[in-house]
Amino acid sequence: MAFKRIALIGLGLIASSISHAVRRAGMETEVTGYARTEKSREEARRLGLGTIFDTPQEAVQGADLVVLCVPVGAMAAVMEAIAGDLEPGAIVTDVGSVKGAVMEAVSPYIPENVHFVPGHPLAGTEHSGPASGFASLFDNRWWLLTPDEGVDRQAVEKVKEFLTEIGANVDEMEVSHHDLVLAVTSHIPHLIAYTMVGVADDLGRVTQSEVVNYSAAGFRDFTRIAASDPTMWRDVFLSNKTATLDILGRFTEELFALQRAIRTGDGEHLFDYFTRTRAIRRGIVQAGQDTDAPDFGRGLTHQK
Repeated sequence: MAFKRIALIGLGLIASSISHAVRRAGMETEVTGYARTEKSREEARRLGLGTIFDTPQEAVQGADLVVLCVPVGAMAAVMEAIAGDLEPGAIVTDVGSVKGAVMEAVSPYIPENVHFVPGHPLAGTEHSGPASGFASLFDNRWWLLTPDEGVDRQAVEKVKEFLTEIGANVDEMEVSHHDLVLAVTSHIPHLIAYTMVGVADDLGRVTQSEVVNYSAAGFRDFTRIAASDPTMWRDVFLSNKTATLDILGRFTEELFALQRAIRTGDGEHLFDYFTRTRAIRRGIVQAGQDTDAPDFGRGLTHQK
């Protein structure tokens, strides 16, 4: 057992899933938590997610692992608030999807006798809040760690051991490379999904009721992620500006090339492009990171 007491700061999808996964694994680990709103704290207590406190300072006292599960933009303020109450030798990690900005925000407040092991679970749904979590969220999903070179390796290994116990595959990655990879695999896809919903809403010749009532599978499935938490994604794009603008520029170039192929009737270019990208999608399924099921495996089987 890597940790005796785990403090979850922020009690949304990721934190609540960690709590459920700890219980499923049969760990004799005490879980404490804190959420910003009284409503979320009461809901977490009702769901039995752990011992829920009214302040983050109380939640981290005695914890040997502290997991920051708040939006990227709130990391600095939260870390500053709890710094003085962290136990000597404790490990702090996080679940932010941008690592460069998180490390800049959190590192200045890490006490000398506390270890910081930044992390990012590549798992999630479009739902949020304490009731959205489930124990299998991290099963066979990657959890990336981006520790500094000088961090205590024993601390990193303890975090890896814990994450493996709750079902995740764990790997390490350099910070800037992580932010570039995630711009490709997560950030820009979310931006495009939000944009497509906005285009449908702004198109005067297509009514909102038609978009809602007659959504074919493509629009429905593609825009699922546009239901994700607006605060989190606002912070992601502002915090990962360089990488997302880089990939967005490349996406725009690709889009222009496809636009030209459609305009000129270049069916060969379209066929070759779709064939190549289809193979990548098949690779995602074969790697066990998704399913060919019509609902992408996100139906009733993943509901608590």
